[in-house]
Amino acid sequence: MLKGKRSAVVELIKVLLVALVAVGCFRSFVIEPFHIPSGSMKSTLLVGDYLFVGKYSYGYGRYSTVLTPILSRIPFLTLKGRVLYTPPKAGDVVVFRLPSDPSTSYIKRVIGLPGDSVQIKNGHLYINGKEMHYEVVGDFMDGDRAVRRYVETLYNGKSYEILDERENSSLDNTPVYKVPPGHIFVLGDNRDDSRDSRFVTEVGNIPIDNIIGKALIVVLSFQGSDGWFPFKIRTDRILHKVR
Repeated sequence: MLKGKRSAVVELIKVLLVALVAVGCFRSFVIEPFHIPSGSMKSTLLVGDYLFVGKYSYGYGRYSTVLTPILSRIPFLTLKGRVLYTPPKAGDVVVFRLPSDPSTSYIKRVIGLPGDSVQIKNGHLYINGKEMHYEVVGDFMDGDRAVRRYVETLYNGKSYEILDERENSSLDNTPVYKVPPGHIFVLGDNRDDSRDSRFVTEVGNIPIDNIIGKALIVVLSFQGSDGWFPFKIRTDRILHKVR
């Protein structure tokens, strides 16, 4: 009887170990969940959104595996470059490790690719000296506050919404940023309330090796307290594709 119980425990441990390995592989190579903690990507992504990030979108790099916190401390085990690499495109929404603090993950939109020059003049985006197209759309309601909303279209046809929270913001006019080889330049869609590549010492250009993956779809979304309940589910954002 004792031997039978011991055998059952061993089998259970084996099953749990296999399950852990399977989950680890899935998160490392297929999809990893991510949650939005700030409003820097409004109105594309809202605080309380839970989304899936595709780990396969740009191949696999040093920050792809769930063992990254351990492996990153062992120099000769740190992966350099990417395996099965596919370059990111302008307009993609990506999750990446912050160069100045690799334990922190950010989510932003790719604007500049290697070799590009990026500038914002009077609130308008210029890439390689050419102004991107803008269209005014209805205001975004942020609680009881109306925020100006635009559709910005890049040179490759990619369109998405951006917000302009403050007129004549200090971020509405920037120097020209040059994107070096092996890097990308990123911006938040909430242009006046985003720590992104414009903040050179804090964020700056992002090494492509630091990319974790591409934001694919919002699975669930929660907002603050709603009466008796501590949260409310935004049903209109369930399975909402990230654009």
